[in-house]
Amino acid sequence: MSRLSPKNALPISEVLREMFRSSGAGATHNSRRIFSAWDEASGAGAYTIRRFYRDGILYITMKSSVLATQLSMQKGALTEKINAILSDDPLFIREDSHAGFVKELRIK
Repeated sequence: MSRLSPKNALPISEVLREMFRSSGAGATHNSRRIFSAWDEASGAGAYTIRRFYRDGILYITMKSSVLATQLSMQKGALTEKINAILSDDPLFIREDSHAGFVKELRIK
């Protein structure tokens, strides 16, 4: 049995990223990472009814109109925070053309 050279070893995060990209599941995987980043950045995951992502726009529907209004006033900061979380995520596929970073946040 031959051993792999440590020079040829890849980090598991890189192997998983390539697997998602090549299987065509990259957009679905990235959407889930984006939704998770929303929950972490906003702290309002428990109050979120629907999440939808398309073409750089993250659509969020909240249970409470008061909370939706408060979060709407923080859209810029939340968008930056979500993208910072995604930048630090080793499993987020940055090169995916269908589900990349969040450009706009729409909360209702």
